[in-house]
Amino acid sequence: MAVELVVIGTSLGGLSALEILLSGLSPELDVPIAVVQHRSAEGRDTLSNVLQMRSGFPVSEPDDKDPIEPGRVYMAPADYHLLVTRGSFSLSTEPRVRYARPSIDVLFESAAYAYGAGLVGIILTGANDDGAAGLACVKAHGGFTIVESPLTAESPVMPRAAIAAAQVDKVLPIDEIAAFLTLYCRAAQTRSGPVLPPAP
Repeated sequence: MAVELVVIGTSLGGLSALEILLSGLSPELDVPIAVVQHRSAEGRDTLSNVLQMRSGFPVSEPDDKDPIEPGRVYMAPADYHLLVTRGSFSLSTEPRVRYARPSIDVLFESAAYAYGAGLVGIILTGANDDGAAGLACVKAHGGFTIVESPLTAESPVMPRAAIAAAQVDKVLPIDEIAAFLTLYCRAAQTRSGPVLPPAP
């Protein structure tokens, strides 16, 4: 099954990790990417602007009911939960989850229900366990799961929590995730189901 959406969650150290990941992706990758980066309520627009300089894809913060379009990176707005249904986003000001809004768990769980086996979930560096339950939900609904190696994470707490919570498909150093993701998406596009690319 083709990859229809990639969701990424990160916290402490996430800006650097996202810069490495996004700059390493092939510009031909025709898959939408939705990202939750924990940040303060005052941090509006700045993160998208910084990442746009390192990404070969348009980077923006979606509004409520915006369509999900391929080949774009969507950053959860500061102080809003980002959720997905098939084909569109929604924003919520419901209470914080695991002390965070936006919450990684909220995005991952909504995406798992919407996209099932067409979803890839990725957890990067972070200082709490937000995203662990969400990644387990992605796995339970047939999605593919990737976690940054705790050895390369600026803060290994979030990757370790995700590895403990889910039977993760792949644990990779941050500088190997982009190449693997590109190959995985290409393989899934051209075959009847998501087939792992050969190991480098």
